[in-house]
Amino acid sequence: MTGTERRQQLLNVARTLFAEKGYDGTSVEEIARRANVSKPVVYEHFGGKEGVYAVVVDREAQTILDRMVSSLHGGHPRVMLEQAAIALLSYVDESHEGFRILVRDSPVASSTGTFSTLLNDIASQVEHIFGEEFSARGYDGKLAPLYAQALVGMVALTGQWWLDAHKPKRDEVAAHLVNLAWNGLSHLEHKPKLRVAE
Repeated sequence: MTGTERRQQLLNVARTLFAEKGYDGTSVEEIARRANVSKPVVYEHFGGKEGVYAVVVDREAQTILDRMVSSLHGGHPRVMLEQAAIALLSYVDESHEGFRILVRDSPVASSTGTFSTLLNDIASQVEHIFGEEFSARGYDGKLAPLYAQALVGMVALTGQWWLDAHKPKRDEVAAHLVNLAWNGLSHLEHKPKLRVAE
């Protein structure tokens, strides 16, 4: 195995362990044992558990941020909201280990930590879009950060819940999120459907 291949193998093993057991429940010994290498090999590549965890978290954070940002293709604001909700829920569905790592040791309600930092990064991307839409519609653009935080937080918390519940299906969850965000409690649709799928 080349050094690059070994590094990737260690990252894959560590990612699975961090998802299963969290940071505190995972040891360098266990990473090495599952990868069939000695502990010094892990230290050589990452300097220790902190190093491998940092790389795993950085990669997951970049993956979800890239997905969220690339999902926003423009169009009607409701469709953009649908795109963002589907992107996050798709990440939860397809990369549940990565999402568990991001949320397990960093609660979403915390003002510091990996997941809250990631949510702030996503919200700042959404904020720019909201700012443009608010200005075009005559609303106060200074309120864009508030709405961006509220929407990203709502989708992220629902994603945490859905990670374990995994019901209803992704598109149905997204449709209900958009229904609440778009229509508000006073105008909820009885059977919401995504427009993006039309």
